[in-house]
Amino acid sequence: MSAISSLSWRRNEGAELIVRGARVLDPRAGIDGIRDIVIRQGEIIELAEPGSAGADGLESVDAEGMFALPAFFDPHVHLRVPGHEHKEDLETGTRAAGAGGFCGVLAMPNTEPPVDGAPAVQALRRQAEREASVPVGFFASITRAIAGDELTEMAELREAGAVGFSDDGWPLRSARVLRRALQYQRLVGGVVALHEEDPELSGDGAMHEGPVSAALGLAGIPSVSESTMIARDAALAAYEEARVHVLHLSARESVEAVARAKEAGARITAEVTPHHLTMTDEAVRGLDARFKMNPPLRSEEDRLALIEGLRAGVIDCVATDHAPHASDEKEVPFEEAAMGVTGLETAFPVLYTDLVIPGVLDLELLVERMTAGAAAFGFDVPTVEPGSEANVVLIDPEAEWEAGTEGWESRSENSCFAGHRLRGRVLMTVAAGQVAYRQRSFAMGVAA
Repeated sequence: MSAISSLSWRRNEGAELIVRGARVLDPRAGIDGIRDIVIRQGEIIELAEPGSAGADGLESVDAEGMFALPAFFDPHVHLRVPGHEHKEDLETGTRAAGAGGFCGVLAMPNTEPPVDGAPAVQALRRQAEREASVPVGFFASITRAIAGDELTEMAELREAGAVGFSDDGWPLRSARVLRRALQYQRLVGGVVALHEEDPELSGDGAMHEGPVSAALGLAGIPSVSESTMIARDAALAAYEEARVHVLHLSARESVEAVARAKEAGARITAEVTPHHLTMTDEAVRGLDARFKMNPPLRSEEDRLALIEGLRAGVIDCVATDHAPHASDEKEVPFEEAAMGVTGLETAFPVLYTDLVIPGVLDLELLVERMTAGAAAFGFDVPTVEPGSEANVVLIDPEAEWEAGTEGWESRSENSCFAGHRLRGRVLMTVAAGQVAYRQRSFAMGVAA
């Protein structure tokens, strides 16, 4: 399972497009220039000088002044299927992914019931073939019922098409259980993706432990709850020569733990979310539950360490941890509210607005990190090179918009960026050779 095309989605005819005059940027391929992108039958056949390519019968997209980038890949989303389709489902979740410029997503198994058997994986893949507008891969759980005690049948799950294994939402308390899972992972392949948290340290915490939690009188979650588990699990992975991925880093100590593990030769990758890169626990002062997530928003020192970790390559990729919730799960006192925020539709605009435009991160680095989630799980990284399947996102870098005012493609509205004024808007996404999303006001014509 090494190509994006091995994922599951609703297959239609390949796109027939010419994207005219965009700034085509693909850092890995060394591409950066004004080009026309010619797409036939869902494949990029040419990057031509503007106006030079024949385009008979192709849909024509006027993209002057826009970015044409490799579409993004999100290795960490929650699509709430099965069991909580009132929050999100495969249709709405992948529509949100397309609206965010993503050509592929990997869905976590902490559903109701959890995805812990081969029939569940097979059923989800069949459902995605009917409903998903971008390719989706499905994790299976590491332990049965995500209870942390008994391993799932990992070989059968891989055979059924599971892209990896995770008990996301819950840490693996038992080092013995994790060690056995890593031994099996080495045999069957895939990646073990870990939610790193020591429940004994986190307790009943509702936010980051620090001056803000003290001022609000809320129980805090210390950063060492995360970093100490990363150190433990990285040591086990190195000992077993197994492959692990650390989900949603949030703390300076965690970046340091991942860096030490990589230096020691552990086969470890890590991700960070847009909200942890751009927000701190100061946002919680108003006790708005849209800012409640796990791991929590932490200090400015932690945020800056995450940015530096992403820049330096200690953190391999950006992932949204898109976590839809019903309104009644958030419109309660902060301590009682569900943890998690949506993120697919705002990921690039938020990072572009808050980090690229001010010069904190280069656009090239952001594009590389927003596509690198594919490589972390053994999939081909999206590219705009001729000869490749078309996975392209077209973005208007000058468009200004207010997140959420026109509604969401996601079924849920629990975005911590709702109401934020953003720059950069996805106008169109081509995923696996098909047009997966077009912004409602964005029109195209047919070339003569």
